[in-house]
This record gives sequence, structure tokens and C-alpha cells, in this order.
Amino acid sequence: MTSDSTQLSLFDALPKTAEAPAPAKAPAAPIDQARAGQFKINARTPLADAVKTYLDDLATTPRSPHTVKSFGYDLNILMEFATAQRPVGQIAFRDLENFIEWLQHGRGVPCNAKSLSRRITTLKAFFKWLDEIGAIDTDPAAPITQRPVATPLPDILTDEQVQQVLAAASELRHHAEKPDARPLLLVKLLLKTGIKKSECMAVKLEHIDLSDSDAPALWIRYADPRYHRKERKLRLEPAWVPLLQEYSAQYQIAHVLFPCTARNLEYVLADVGQRAGLPKQLSFEMLRWTCAVVDRRAGLPEETLRHKLGLSEERWHEVWPKIEKLAAPPL
Repeated sequence: MTSDSTQLSLFDALPKTAEAPAPAKAPAAPIDQARAGQFKINARTPLADAVKTYLDDLATTPRSPHTVKSFGYDLNILMEFATAQRPVGQIAFRDLENFIEWLQHGRGVPCNAKSLSRRITTLKAFFKWLDEIGAIDTDPAAPITQRPVATPLPDILTDEQVQQVLAAASELRHHAEKPDARPLLLVKLLLKTGIKKSECMAVKLEHIDLSDSDAPALWIRYADPRYHRKERKLRLEPAWVPLLQEYSAQYQIAHVLFPCTARNLEYVLADVGQRAGLPKQLSFEMLRWTCAVVDRRAGLPEETLRHKLGLSEERWHEVWPKIEKLAAPPL
């Protein structure tokens, strides 16, 4: 990729500003030759062709279809201004900085802080990919500073509220007229594993490993091959196993752990939270964040926690600071 300071900006419509000093070149990322060989891209490849290949490759990763669609939309905006035929090797750091300026002030379409942050993430991911497959010599997006979006911290349960929720669910388990183990089973599962609602709904009995009574475990599985990297083994509490057996007998469970709708389980959690006297509705997300904060306070290493929650490194950059802030002792 050229670094010639006389190179014309691909954003000629913008008034020229003082050019940012060329960032020191970081050590080149190691290139997976086998992987790089499958992409017919080099510095002379038109931006449109590189974007198409990138999106095709992105669709084979564990990222959601929504993420792929969003990245495609953002890169289409880049092509709208840079022109689709611009060789990727001619796009420099200065050009991307000008592009970001245009998004905010020159495009004529509102770009809020959240959208801007996502589009910067897209730029950094795309050019990092080009660098990793050896299509360009230097990643021009690496020095770009992300614009963090100030979002409110998620709601979590205090230690006292956790005990109130468990007590409320236990009361339902031992109800005199209609004992129901499901609320307590669900709450304990979410507090221990931190799994998402969609993952919870996909759990089958065969995913629960009871071969070691002292160390039962739950396997999070995905039917879609694109998400196999998110599969993981999570520990369960030994005391959860008798609860599972009790619940299975009550509901005649034979295959799927929760043979009901997600909305039904949301009602179960809402009812438990109301019985516990919580000021806000108890939800899957609240229990997932509570699990993460409890684990962090217990000293679980960052990378171990990221893997437990099944989050990509990209998503983790947003989630980790919130966990750190929530887990910090009060001043």
C-alpha cells in the first residue's frame, strides 16, 4: 500500500485539512498463508470486490446475520463516497479520517454517536482483515480512535436481591397446592452459567453432563456450523442436579429442557421478581449480567469470563468495561 504524501485523497469533495502525521508502522500481523491463499485480493483490487469477498467470509463466522448486514451497509456508505472502483491499496489513514468527518458533517444524513461508533468498528474490522490476508502492507484503520458511546449500565441484582429471588423461587418450589421446581431451576441455571435466552431455549437433556456427580456440566451447542466457535462447556452446581430431577418429573421432560416458549419463561422470571419485591422486572439479561459481575468479583480471569459468556472479542470491548465498573467496590 502506498504511503506517498502527494497521493490524492479519495474524498476530494472535502476541503483539505492538515494531514495527520503518518503513524508508526506496527509490526505486521502474522499471515495465515493457507487462509490468505483462498482470497484473490491484493492492493490493486477494487474496493467493491474486496468488500464483497469480506462480507462473504464474514458470513461464515459466528457473527449474527444482523451484524453481517450492518457491516455491509456501513461499507456501502464507504463506497458511496470513495467510489467502488478505488483500489484498496490506495486508501490511507488520512482518507479514513476524512470519511469519518464526512459522516458527521458532510453527508447530510444524521449520524448519531452509536451509528458512528459502529461504522468505525466496521472500518477497523474490514481493513484489519485486508491486512491479515496480506492484501495490503499496512492497516490504515489501526490508528483510528474509537468513539465510545455512553450507554447506561445494565441492571444487576445486589447480593441481598439474589437471596430474595432465590427465596421467592424456593417458595414456589414448595408451594402447598401446586409445587413448581421450574422457577428455581431456571434462576439457578442463569445465575450460575450466564447463558443467553436463546441458548437457554436450545438446551436439551443430552447437553447436560451428569457423568461426574461432583462436577456436573452444561454444553452449549449450536446447530448452525457458523456458531461452532461459541460452543462451550459450563460448570453447574451439584445441588442443581436433584432440582433437575424434580423438575423433569413434574413436567415430564424427555428431550428439550424447557419445552415452552421464551415468552413463557419471561413470565416465570417476572413473577419471581415480583414476589421477591424487586424494583425492576427480573429478566434473562439481568441474571446474565449478575452472573458476569459475581464471577468477576470472585476473580475469574477476563478471557475465561469472555469465553464463558460466549462473546466475540469485538463485542467484548463494549461489555468488559461495564462489567469492571459494575464489579468495582462502591466508593
